Amino acid sequence: MTHHENRALSMIAAALEKEQKGRDFYKNASETCVNPLGKEIFKTLMTDEGIHIKRIKEIFDFLSNGKEWNSDWRDYKVENEDLKKLFRKRIETLGSRVEGATKDIEALSIGVEMEQGAIDFYEEQLGKATDPIEKEFVSIMINEERGHYAALQDLKMYLENPESWFAEKEHSLLDG
Repeated sequence: MTHHENRALSMIAAALEKEQKGRDFYKNASETCVNPLGKEIFKTLMTDEGIHIKRIKEIFDFLSNGKEWNSDWRDYKVENEDLKKLFRKRIETLGSRVEGATKDIEALSIGVEMEQGAIDFYEEQLGKATDPIEKEFVSIMINEERGHYAALQDLKMYLENPESWFAEKEHSLLDG
């Protein structure tokens, strides 16, 4: 196994561990979250992390068997737009009269930190990637993790101060 293959396999193993921890965290958060929108967001993120895991396992199987990078992992798609649509739909229903439970906000803070950690990890890996398909994979992971980060940040801001959230975001709801 070459140095590049070994590095890629190590990266994929580390990514798998991160995604599994994320899925487990979001599963637990979805079960304990008081706010219905938070519960839905956490469930969606848990599903997304599950898709990431399938994608990564597909790559791991190929690389660990001495095969080259291929694009079979593309079959496992995450729809970041689903998070945005879910959020907008629920906000329109809930309005600015919402209270965020402290533990929900804490879970969102942890999720934000985890997603930032994932973004940092994948950005570092992008700099090391040599194979074009590997670069594409890592770039897509960065984009999806940024979508997760943004959704968590948005919900955290909304639960902490709904009036402020509406003052800042209302124009985008009305435009969209």
